[in-house]
Amino acid sequence: MTSHRPSSSRPSSGRRIDSARSRKNDEETFSDLKAYYLMVFDDIKDEITSKEKLNQVLQQAGRNPTRKLLDKHWRKSTECLTFDDFCDICKNEPPTSEDDLMKAFKKIDVNSDGYITNKELMKVMTTKGEKMSRAEVQKMIDEVDENGDGKLDYKEFSKMVMSTAKECKQKAQRHLERKSKEKSRRNGSGDGPGSAKKSSKNKVSPRNQRDSNDSDNDKPVPKPRTPKPTSRDHSINDTGEPKSPRSKHEDRPKSPAVLKRAKLHEPKNIKNWSLVLRRGSFFFDDDSNIVSQQFQLVLPEDSGVWITIEPFYLRPSDESRYSDAPIDTMLMLLRDRPDRDGNRLVTFTEQKDNKGKFGLRCDLDAGKYTLMPFTTGCRLKRRRSEPKVETKLVRKQDDGSFMLTKSFKEALSDIFEMNDLDANGLLSRDEFNMYNIRTSGEEVTDDVWEVVEEQFELKKGQITRKGFIDLNQMEADDNEGDTEDLWVTLSSMGYNKNLEMDEACPFSLEVYTEDTKKADVKATGFTDPDQQYSSDLCHAILSKGDASKVKNMKDLTMYTYTTDFCTSVALENKSRSKVTVRVDCSKSKNCVSCRDSLDCRCDIPSRESVVAHHIFPQNDTQEWHFRCSEIIVK
Repeated sequence: MTSHRPSSSRPSSGRRIDSARSRKNDEETFSDLKAYYLMVFDDIKDEITSKEKLNQVLQQAGRNPTRKLLDKHWRKSTECLTFDDFCDICKNEPPTSEDDLMKAFKKIDVNSDGYITNKELMKVMTTKGEKMSRAEVQKMIDEVDENGDGKLDYKEFSKMVMSTAKECKQKAQRHLERKSKEKSRRNGSGDGPGSAKKSSKNKVSPRNQRDSNDSDNDKPVPKPRTPKPTSRDHSINDTGEPKSPRSKHEDRPKSPAVLKRAKLHEPKNIKNWSLVLRRGSFFFDDDSNIVSQQFQLVLPEDSGVWITIEPFYLRPSDESRYSDAPIDTMLMLLRDRPDRDGNRLVTFTEQKDNKGKFGLRCDLDAGKYTLMPFTTGCRLKRRRSEPKVETKLVRKQDDGSFMLTKSFKEALSDIFEMNDLDANGLLSRDEFNMYNIRTSGEEVTDDVWEVVEEQFELKKGQITRKGFIDLNQMEADDNEGDTEDLWVTLSSMGYNKNLEMDEACPFSLEVYTEDTKKADVKATGFTDPDQQYSSDLCHAILSKGDASKVKNMKDLTMYTYTTDFCTSVALENKSRSKVTVRVDCSKSKNCVSCRDSLDCRCDIPSRESVVAHHIFPQNDTQEWHFRCSEIIVK
């Protein structure tokens, strides 16, 4: 980058400080930068493919990128950046300095009394930039508020920021060491930084040449980050005040080509990770809410985690039926217990490939977590009517006995697959119990299981496919050919009268762990949509979406979260009274909502949040266009 200072002029004191700062920054080793990069990416050969990724990796490196700085390094024509580009940016953009801290301190210290109250700091950290939870902020404050007076002076504030930055750096180095050891174990030799650097430099940067007139003097308040489990594939936005979601996301058609090219950023060495495979299904309950099995993940030690979830097609006809619009099967990763703010969400699936597989990547501490599959309801809908022709389930034989039809046996075989949650070809007592709860609402008692063990084929103490079909044969015999109870079972598993599964969606869940071979994933029951799903999902949209105030009501905020494959809209009501809002997305093109109509009314109770719409393209092979307007009804 060329200098614009006249050659005859003497450097100002400010420039000399910048020069000294630059020399100090040279001490930031290649190993440091590599460690920062690998906290976000799997390999230094991986490219930065979006401005959001650039923002995330620069934050990881202790920078505090402004919108202007990001625009400087990510032009409209930029397609991707390399690790070398990242190193170059870090060389020219120094980490947060004491001057930056003082400016930040003064900005938060609104009454200029030389102190920042915990309340003032809490407000900034939980509402600006990369939002933190109140519990995370309180933990940082408690560590540095030495006299416990409920406020921080500059010394305490500086200590808080710098200690957090140091802790982040140490965590990055530990992560790098862990990856290096793992690679050494696989290859039988170490992989030094020099060789990695050499391989990185062989790559030609696709970045456009930067304009030498660019500058960045508008630094926002530095945001210390606590080392916490975060997904490496998150798009974290900390580039200033959010624009209105209407101006940011509307009137921008989304091309089907984007979805066709979509791929998951799977870890490069995934074959060396340990895998646990599980299955489950989405169903409708009696109130038309969508429920599914939920799972508990137990990690005996800290580990990198890669989780995917996708529809599990039982027949080729099912896959072809959803080829243009696969049912969205997504996942939230939750803490076993809520934090001080009542939040359980750690991360959720934000990646999707062109075949409908969703994925998430994060580093987790040892402990227990809840894996909560969810689908928005945009593509899995209640049937409008039953087929006119009912498929026969049993046929009466000449000797008066009853035989299950071929079509019914095939459906039962599929149901067996749906309930084989560990995919081992058998039904354990726990799996059969969950099937029984779903179809009859009753637990499998010891007496019932004893009958199963005595009368039906088992293998390793578990029900075989033949044993499961024979069990239904016994039910047909006991009812002397009456199929009413059999249809109750089929209906609860999502089948219509033509034996088509149109009100359920099986899914496959793969949990990969990098640093432990002893991870356990166990189904723990069915989700409760009223108590868990809605609040956790709403929190996800509020934490990741762009906020804008709803006109004529200062205490009502609309959040719009948009990706290449969907858009979600949530409303947060901070007022003391219930509000009804009409949220109209009917002018959208090639879009379908989780609600019955694109134009709906939402009741938002006082001090609560609700999801107004999830929007997916009706057909992935066609262009889709999201537009939304809102009107306060009362």
